[in-house]
This record gives sequence, C-alpha cells and structure tokens, in this order.
Amino acid sequence: MAIAKKEVGIELPPLNVGLMEVTLIGDSPLIVHAWSSKAKKEMLDKQTKAPKGAREAKDPKSDFEASMYRLADGGYGFPSVAFKAAAVTAGTSVAGITKIQARQAFHILGEDADIKGAFAGSLSRVNLVRIEGGAPQMREDMVRVGMGSADLRYRAEFPKWHTKILVRYNANVLSEAQILNLLNTGGFAVGVGEWRPEKDGQYGLFHVATERDLEALK
Repeated sequence: MAIAKKEVGIELPPLNVGLMEVTLIGDSPLIVHAWSSKAKKEMLDKQTKAPKGAREAKDPKSDFEASMYRLADGGYGFPSVAFKAAAVTAGTSVAGITKIQARQAFHILGEDADIKGAFAGSLSRVNLVRIEGGAPQMREDMVRVGMGSADLRYRAEFPKWHTKILVRYNANVLSEAQILNLLNTGGFAVGVGEWRPEKDGQYGLFHVATERDLEALK
C-alpha cells in the first residue's frame, strides 16, 4: 500500500526592513581611482585586436579629472558598494556575525550615475554616495608597473571628507547598533579607496559620526 506523501509548507518570517541614514566622517584622506575612458578603450582595443596607434603623451590634469566619479549634477561621488564591502569584511572581526549574514542583511543606497563605456554607445551604471567636505586635490604617486618599471600616477585625493549614506537593512538579522558597529570597524580596519588598510595603506579611514561631529558639520 502506497504511503501518501504529506506536503510540508515552509514558513519564512516576514522581512522587517528598516531605513537608517548614517553620516560617515573621513579620518584619513580618500584617494579615488575610477577606470578612465582612455584605460577602458586601451583594454577593449587589445581584446578586439584593433591596430595600435601612437601612444598619447601623458596629461596629468586629464588623468586627475578622469580618476573621479561624478554625479549627475557635477558633484563628487564614490561607489556605495565600497562602504558595504568594508563593513562586510569587518564582520570577521566582530564576534557573532558572519560575512554571509552581513552581506545579506543590509544594502547601502546612493545615487545612480551612468558612466560612458569603452565601446561606442555603451554605458555602465554605478551607484554612488556623495563625497562632501571640499574639492579634491591632485595627487602624484610613483608606482611600479609591468616588469618593475616606474611610472607616475595622477589621482584625486579628498583631504577632508564626509558622506551621508542610506542603509536599508533586515532588522530580523542585524540591529541598527550592529550595523553601526560593522561600519565603524570597517572604517578603522578596512577603509575605502586606494591605499586603504586592507591593501597595506592608511588612507580611506572613516568612522560613524558622533553627535559632536554632526554639530561641527552644521
């Protein structure tokens, strides 16, 4: 006699989604280095085996401008996912929170911006948070490329900076206090941008704004 199979439904707890605005204060300069249209075009030409033209002369000012992420109104931005990545990576330093939990529990929302691609007519959409605190300055660095040859890089650096982020989170997984702790730890141990602590540097450090910080910003 066949035994009838009993279907068992899976009950999932409803999402408990919250929104939280957080101000982050830079503790060390932020170095930005967006992929320039020139660099992407060179990569595409190599992959499509396009004929090589004469190498263009280095233009420090153009390289500086191209290193920045710009918002639709001309303001300065930085990928929102970088701040989430810093917080998620910091999860390994916070007891009781795994990277998987952190990755699935919250998102950082910014402003969408379309960046011109290497192929004619193509665009890539990136989500940016607004970087405030003053205009960037041009930074010159000596770097090693290829087989160890030296080259100069010109990028934008924000000496003093802060940003407001909007965090959308599942309160069933992480509380506001836990997310703030992740952000603080990420800002100290991981950072964002070039030469951050995660990459053996000391730039791109930040912390969650205190009441005194918020008063000072006013």
